[in-house]
Amino acid sequence: MTLTALFSQMPWLTLLLALPLVGAILCMLADPEERTSHGLALVTTGLVFAIAVGLFVVYSNGGGGWLLQEDAAWITRYGIRYSLGMDGISLVMVLLTSFLLVIAALAAWPVRRYAPQFLGLLLLLETGLLGIFLAVDLVLFYLFWEIMLIPLFIMIGLWGGEQRRQAAIKFFLYALAGSLAMLIALISLYLLHGDQTGNYTFLLTELVNTELSLTQELWLFAGFMLAFAIKTPLVPFHTWLPDAHAESPESGVVDLTGLLIKTGIFGMIRIAFPLFPAATHQVLPLLGVLALVSLFHAAWGAYRQQDIKRLFAYSSISHVGLILLGLAAWQVTALEGSILLMLTNAVATGALFLLVAMIRQRTGTCQLGELSGLWGQAPNLSALFLLFALSSLGLPGLANFAGEILVLIGTFQTHPVWASLAMVAVVFAAAYILRLVQKVIWGPDCGARLLHDLTPREWLILAPLAILVIWLGLYPAPFLTPLHEPVQLLLGGLP
Repeated sequence: MTLTALFSQMPWLTLLLALPLVGAILCMLADPEERTSHGLALVTTGLVFAIAVGLFVVYSNGGGGWLLQEDAAWITRYGIRYSLGMDGISLVMVLLTSFLLVIAALAAWPVRRYAPQFLGLLLLLETGLLGIFLAVDLVLFYLFWEIMLIPLFIMIGLWGGEQRRQAAIKFFLYALAGSLAMLIALISLYLLHGDQTGNYTFLLTELVNTELSLTQELWLFAGFMLAFAIKTPLVPFHTWLPDAHAESPESGVVDLTGLLIKTGIFGMIRIAFPLFPAATHQVLPLLGVLALVSLFHAAWGAYRQQDIKRLFAYSSISHVGLILLGLAAWQVTALEGSILLMLTNAVATGALFLLVAMIRQRTGTCQLGELSGLWGQAPNLSALFLLFALSSLGLPGLANFAGEILVLIGTFQTHPVWASLAMVAVVFAAAYILRLVQKVIWGPDCGARLLHDLTPREWLILAPLAILVIWLGLYPAPFLTPLHEPVQLLLGGLP
């Protein structure tokens, strides 16, 4: 029996979802006076990551259909099934999610106030995120979509900064509006498919065969896309993100930056585009324009910020614009570059947010005007800050460059004007990143106290991210290979 056949005998997808859920329950029940919950969170996220690595090794060559699939009856009266599937795109996103949750659990080690509850929510968030990337039944997808939102809302509201309540409420209201729009579109599609075929089902693989007029497609597409555009976030639905980033605890912001905003893009690729191909081709030009608007608007917003957390929030929105531009180009190289950029941006920007939290712990501030001369007192921290900042800028040889160049090359083949404008935005990125590095790392030391360099725990958090940033910059091929056939199927209009 081959290794692949052996792997297919186990319910790995269910295990990926069940482990963090069980871990969350155990953390909630742990003694708040002990560090049991911290150990549970690390062990649980480590096990999930180990399974994800095993799946990546076995299925790294990808394939055109589902690499793994699990299906069972659930609520038969309404055609709802417990249906999970993993293709090459899901495989990469599961690997990214499980990796960043290990980092988030390590970053949460200093949490003392209601630590069992915080870590339980972190693990519940992992279940929601993984469920989004694996669900094939749309009710199941919607359930995980909502599960993902609740932990982040509570984490921001209880463990965030001074303006945490306002940021949490704003995040919740935006998310609620998008969720309601998606729910209405989902139920409408379910009823239309049932009326046509007599088979009332929420399975994505069945719903793609629903016959719809262009008007129906456009309305249903708009419902799903509103939810995904808010979560991405695409300008003009982006204003919740800077507040949420600025007020999130450091473990929460890693997931918010690296994973939550990627779920919207994944939803477009997995659900909106395959379900509504005619509407997709009608809307792609508009998506391209909005992507360019996001790219430039957020880059200018980042340059104007004095708070480093808000600067990186706008930087994330700008990178999202480039990712969406690759989707709008509707070309193999551009689409693969967009998915790779989702991965690389999550790693580089997540690391920068962790470094900002470390700087704030040492200096008590995130304001550019109150920081300078960090290299003289904390050279290791400064060197890693420079590495991740240059990766975010798109320096050749570091993570973001590979995804960005693929997006630009692919976009230039179908929309050379779009690609030319996007290249101009790279100058904006260089401007705000180099300004940031200059003000934080170099210059006179404006602090009155001595700052210590990286601790062993901080090295343990940042070293894997640094290795991955260099690996993705020099040799991204292992992460691109599983994407080839799913992207070609998407462009061919197949589910």
